Amino acid sequence: MHTLGTELNPLRIAIVGSGPSGFYAAEELLKSSMAVSVDMIDRLPSPFGLVRSGVAPDHPKLKMPIVVFDKVAQMPGFSFHGNVTVGQDISVEALQKTHHAVIFTCGAQTDRKLGVPGEALAGSHTATEFVGWYNGHPDYRHLNFDLSQEVAVIIGQGNVAADVARALSKSVDELRTTDMAEHAIEALAKSRVREIHIIGRRGPAQAKFTNKELKELGELTGCSAEINSGGIVLNDESLVEIESKTNFIAAKNVEIMRSWTQNAATNGNKRIVFHFQQSPVKLVGTDRVQQIILEKNNLKGPAFDQQAYGTDEQEILNCGLVFRSIGYRGVPIPGVPFDEKKGTFPNSAGRINNARGLYTAGWIKRGPSGIIGTNRADALETVATLLGDLESLERDPKPGFSAHFSTLENSKVKVVSYQGWQRIDAEERRRGELKGKPREKITDIAEMLSIAS
Repeated sequence: MHTLGTELNPLRIAIVGSGPSGFYAAEELLKSSMAVSVDMIDRLPSPFGLVRSGVAPDHPKLKMPIVVFDKVAQMPGFSFHGNVTVGQDISVEALQKTHHAVIFTCGAQTDRKLGVPGEALAGSHTATEFVGWYNGHPDYRHLNFDLSQEVAVIIGQGNVAADVARALSKSVDELRTTDMAEHAIEALAKSRVREIHIIGRRGPAQAKFTNKELKELGELTGCSAEINSGGIVLNDESLVEIESKTNFIAAKNVEIMRSWTQNAATNGNKRIVFHFQQSPVKLVGTDRVQQIILEKNNLKGPAFDQQAYGTDEQEILNCGLVFRSIGYRGVPIPGVPFDEKKGTFPNSAGRINNARGLYTAGWIKRGPSGIIGTNRADALETVATLLGDLESLERDPKPGFSAHFSTLENSKVKVVSYQGWQRIDAEERRRGELKGKPREKITDIAEMLSIAS
């Protein structure tokens, strides 16, 4: 019987996905008292997931966890393998043969749909596409957004919706010193968007903004934050919600929005208008979006479990751009159980159901909720589950990811090491310095691979 977790037989773990939950899981494993080898695999040549490609460029402090992740990458036993797609370049079954366990931390990669007529019209986009585009994500570099339109609508009332609103409403001079992609800065410099409507199906007390992000929308230079006609109206159940000591974020949000209605003086030539208890029922247009039809809602149910129900009363809003930001869902990977309804890998405390040796952490585990730091406790729970399962895992020595190098090379897959990523990182910083920016992200995969090698 081989003793697992010794120098002669290290516990070999593959982590699929290099975002926060992946790095937090890697750190916890490598800090354990056992001998552990972690192979982190990502489909992009660059690590860090949404911390690199999802955090707003004008909020650089939110990218500080990268400093911690970089230290994890220097720990003995850690290896990064970028530009490798699990389920395509390498199968889950193949990973199971070379590792004692696999942890999936690949996030929620696609948006939920509105499910209304006209959603596929030109000018209708996902927030993920827009955020990825201005953040220089290779998947979205080729997209175009018709910023000649004067009115944009954002469906959803969370921090991603706030990010989109700021990108559309800030002056280009404020964006030039961020790490926003140059192609986005050039396009936003020509933007004619003047009105941004943020639509929520429930009320002010149920909006999902964090206080800082919401408050910032009321402090933008040259842009006013307003509440649509009707102002701030709370039903009895919503009053109960904001009076709860455990719901201070919602209470503060309502306070912030009430301050806008009291100080409604126009600030500049742009407007952000909040609409509550409204849902989109149709996008209208011939070749592209020209209008959105909204249905007014009533809230029903007890406090903290209120649901929105349509009233058949409708409002037409003229607009040329629509962004949906109503949540994310994971995508299936061949060989891994998948919950179609929730868009997650079904699991118990991180152990994927009916799949020996497979685990999960982050959004693909629990759904898209929380902030970057939320993933730490989530990943630690998964690692604790995995380490508690050691007796049930295979105990024979495993070769690790290096066993796949020849197969990947034969398939013309260029694997990017962490040292390769550091070369890309250095070049991005060099290009950024020339423009007075933290970095200028490289958005072409072929160019990234050339620099990495």
